[in-house]
Amino acid sequence: MMKWAIEIIGWAGAALVLLAYGLLSAHRMSSRSAAYQWLNIGGSVGLVINTLWNGAIPSAVVNVVWMAIGAHALWRNSRVRSR
Repeated sequence: MMKWAIEIIGWAGAALVLLAYGLLSAHRMSSRSAAYQWLNIGGSVGLVINTLWNGAIPSAVVNVVWMAIGAHALWRNSRVRSR
């Protein structure tokens, strides 16, 4: 049962990252939008869970960095808006 849950989490993560990229590429979303960053962060969380479970450490590290980039962008954009 746990294996299936991890697989579903991983596929959901992949779908979120691809959705973000697709919307950005179609000019339906801005890379500066919080929604774009949250899609990437959420997707990366799902992918990290899946890749760690499956022992794919390089992929997990890439997704942790991807999450950090999204979190930094959210933080930077919130500081710019508050000025």
